[in-house]
Amino acid sequence: MTKFFTSLLLAVALGFAAPSGSLAQGAVSETYSSEELVNAGHQFFGSLSQGLASLVERAISQFGQPNAYILGQEGAGALFAGARFGEGTMYTRNVGQREIFWQGPTIGFDVGGDGSRVMMLVYNLPSVEAVYGRYPSIEGSAYIVGGLGMNVMKRDEVVMVPIRSGVGARLGVNVGYLKFTSEPTWNPF
Repeated sequence: MTKFFTSLLLAVALGFAAPSGSLAQGAVSETYSSEELVNAGHQFFGSLSQGLASLVERAISQFGQPNAYILGQEGAGALFAGARFGEGTMYTRNVGQREIFWQGPTIGFDVGGDGSRVMMLVYNLPSVEAVYGRYPSIEGSAYIVGGLGMNVMKRDEVVMVPIRSGVGARLGVNVGYLKFTSEPTWNPF
């Protein structure tokens, strides 16, 4: 009987000791550091990523560390009214990776077309489903050959900061929104 209680006491003590050690070693932040984002961006953007670190640092200084980010590509075109379509993968610490799509109309003094690689920093995302919806945007673009640009979109408490590396010819200012969905669609509305 004494052996049984000794074994039980030892098992209980190990049971309490093991979780605290494994939690301390396995604990990860639910946000992404600027170093992690810059490394992911450099791998994704390749040779077009020279100004990426300063844009990521600027976003983090303004909004803090994001709890998700999206890597993807998009295409857009406009002749005063236009549309933007994109697809990518959203990365989160607690849910992993999810495929995501976006589309939206634009209107304004905007002419041309472009194709972009996009890294979107996502802040204050309470759940993966909270990313789906419309995010209003005001954009100005003046890149002819290439470069990096950043703007900010907000819906409720969720803040989205797209960093684009564009190639194309597009000049102007537009107002619109991006609608994020779990399935692709050709309807920009």
